[in-house]
Amino acid sequence: MSHSSAVSGPLPTIPPILALAIRPLPLFPLQLVLSGFLQNILRRNPGLLDRLGEHRRARFGIKPVDLPFAFVVEAAPPRLLVVRELPQNLDARVSASLANLLALVEGRMDGDALMFSRQLGIEGDVEAVLALRNAIDDAGLDLAGELALQFGPLGGPARRSFEFARDRLTGSPGEPR
Repeated sequence: MSHSSAVSGPLPTIPPILALAIRPLPLFPLQLVLSGFLQNILRRNPGLLDRLGEHRRARFGIKPVDLPFAFVVEAAPPRLLVVRELPQNLDARVSASLANLLALVEGRMDGDALMFSRQLGIEGDVEAVLALRNAIDDAGLDLAGELALQFGPLGGPARRSFEFARDRLTGSPGEPR
């Protein structure tokens, strides 16, 4: 499901002072949480990574330009690493603000428009990035819903909180920014 018309204008970025404040924090706890989150998404969407086809063995670097860390994502076997700097031996690199990356995952932003406006950078194997984008688009991920599932009986209130935060960051589906 695409909400790309819901977002107009540039999305906010993490304030540099906040990024500086979180820089010294250890990455391992974040990696544990995000790895578990990824595994849960893959359990609920078992064919998601199969949609990568010939690019299933690709290693993707994802760099939120407004945060002091990045992610390395591998599909086979599924793995997510949180790193300070992206390594050199990646098949593809994607960089954008955290808000733009989240909006892309949920289909709220058009990747082509972001790329042409220079708010999204892609380096390396563009075909692999397109395969990843298509796999994510086909899955129709709802990150607020996925996060809420982690909270069991508190999932309802958690979902509303996550939706509110997401909509403040990426723009509400019903209201243009």
